[in-house]
Amino acid sequence: MALWQETPLILSNPLSHKNSPVYLKLETVHPGMSFKSRGISFFAQRAKQVHGPSVHLVIASGGNAALAAACAARSLGVRCTVYIPDGASQTTLGLLERENAAVVVGGTCYAEALLAAKKVVEAGDNAVLVPAYEDPIVWEGHSSIIAEASRQMPCKPSAIFCSVGGGGLLGGIIQGCSRVGWDDVPIVALETIGSNCFYHSMALNRKGPSAALPEGVTAVHDAVHDVQLAHFSSFSSKASGSLGASQPVAGVVKMALEREGGVRCVSVPDELSMQAACKFADDHKILVELACSTTLVAAYKRELFDRLVPPTAGTDRHSLFIVCGGFKVSLSDMFEYMTGVAACRDSLEVYCDGQKVDIEK
Repeated sequence: MALWQETPLILSNPLSHKNSPVYLKLETVHPGMSFKSRGISFFAQRAKQVHGPSVHLVIASGGNAALAAACAARSLGVRCTVYIPDGASQTTLGLLERENAAVVVGGTCYAEALLAAKKVVEAGDNAVLVPAYEDPIVWEGHSSIIAEASRQMPCKPSAIFCSVGGGGLLGGIIQGCSRVGWDDVPIVALETIGSNCFYHSMALNRKGPSAALPEGVTAVHDAVHDVQLAHFSSFSSKASGSLGASQPVAGVVKMALEREGGVRCVSVPDELSMQAACKFADDHKILVELACSTTLVAAYKRELFDRLVPPTAGTDRHSLFIVCGGFKVSLSDMFEYMTGVAACRDSLEVYCDGQKVDIEK
């Protein structure tokens, strides 16, 4: 039995245009408030089956993966310890503790928290390290999004839109599409500039050495999958709390490169993600993180949408947007976003597979 619930798919009147209905898959309603409840709870169930009821789930995360693991552990009646770097908010700590997770705060960055978590797992005590996104079992759990959407949609979508960080969600979407006969459906993966490791990884493999990398970003070769990965040592985007993976999962990059329907890569500035978050709150009365509203930029900017899903005479464009959710958002964030958008210039640069597009805010 799945620990997540089937999420609603709604037709968005504010976002739909003539002959272009927009469907929203609302992943905000899970116990963990994001799509991560799917893959991580699926992994947790497998871990309990293999290791028994005394299994100890251990995860390093200060965000949605940690909450998903804590919720899953509570439902399964097993132990969970979350390792979080210094600086975690009281809201985050409170959410985890209410799910009965043991929380260990320490380390200046995620890498240090992960190292501490790995030491606990290596020490034994029937402990299992829960991956945030880099595991095929997690992707399999996430693939249920598409299994549900295929039953809920009135027809096969013209395109699927999602955000991408490390690539766990995208891996699930690719696998899900394969299972329901949607391999030919284009996927559009969106990130914010300054945390777009997947965008640059795809460029490295498509363009080779001629692909330009931002300052401080290096190319790393993964021998197992024979792909190049863009490695970020730091992030300049406000969405990096959820989208800020140092590099994407090599297996997902490989799947994206080989996929029949292709994966289009889009990078947008923070300001457009902020604007989309505020508009979405007004239109649908739902608060979402910047990592989630980044996906919605393509719905709110018609010029960008038309470029990504070109109109065809006499054909409706039914698009599916994965509203991935996330708990790191508040009303005060919305006010901050509105201020940031008001102060930025009127025309902003968006990058679509290497092509620069000027979009009015």
